[in-house]
Amino acid sequence: MENFINKFQDYLLLEKNYSQHTVTAYVNDISFFQIFLLSEYDDDNLLAINYSQIRSWIVSLSDNGISNASINRKISSLKSFYKFLLKTKQLSSSPLLKHKALKSPKKIQIPFSEKEVDMVLHQILYKEGFEGMRDKLIIDLFYTTGIRRTELIHLKTTNFDLSNHTIKVLGKRNKERIIPILPIIVEQATKYLVERSRIQELKDEGYFFQMLNGDKLNDSFVYRLINYYFSNVSEKVKKSPHILRHTFATHLLNNGADINSVKELLGHSSLASTQVYTHNSLAELQKVYNSAHPRNKE
Repeated sequence: MENFINKFQDYLLLEKNYSQHTVTAYVNDISFFQIFLLSEYDDDNLLAINYSQIRSWIVSLSDNGISNASINRKISSLKSFYKFLLKTKQLSSSPLLKHKALKSPKKIQIPFSEKEVDMVLHQILYKEGFEGMRDKLIIDLFYTTGIRRTELIHLKTTNFDLSNHTIKVLGKRNKERIIPILPIIVEQATKYLVERSRIQELKDEGYFFQMLNGDKLNDSFVYRLINYYFSNVSEKVKKSPHILRHTFATHLLNNGADINSVKELLGHSSLASTQVYTHNSLAELQKVYNSAHPRNKE
């Protein structure tokens, strides 16, 4: 069985171009299911199971306080695995053929207001020199491009075309996209590069954003950075790079941007992925409608 899982892992990495992080999550979900089968049925052969065993796992997960959304993600991993087994003719049918995802409440992510973003960019005092310039540019780049955290971390100096006001981003599944950047970003990036060149540890021309000691940024550092600065101006529960991405999309839509254009900027493969950002735009539209429609003034 381990051989099939290894082949599945290679398939996701090499053919589907999934990230190592995503592949690891898929394999972990399958391994946890195997452990459950061994514990409950004394057999972990994934080729010889039926839906009732999967259903038992779902009940067990739920009884242990796992949310429906997390359970759906685990079952999605299993579905992908069994699709792979069908594709490679190891099975003739999937035990998950008739499975329906569990219902889970949609989480509404509240974006930052334009005022909150403006306060972070123009009223907060940043450190002098390299670190302050880097931090402000990171925040501004998130807000003006909608870039993902991983995409930002892996930006190379060569990805920036400052003369043409664009950056090249490597997104999910190794899909490249070109994103326009505003003149203010070009100005900040130019000054940042000058400041960066003065620091001996940062002579490497690889990653655009680096720590003061020359190391590449990491996920937790970028999360803490956004959380720290926005905690000064916002009482929202969640203050993260993804909320800034959400804010970018929402503010564009609120100001009349076409949803298909926003989809391309965000690097979404389908419009359905972008429509999650229209909730707050609809609220804004309703506010304008209620204040402007003649029938509401009678």
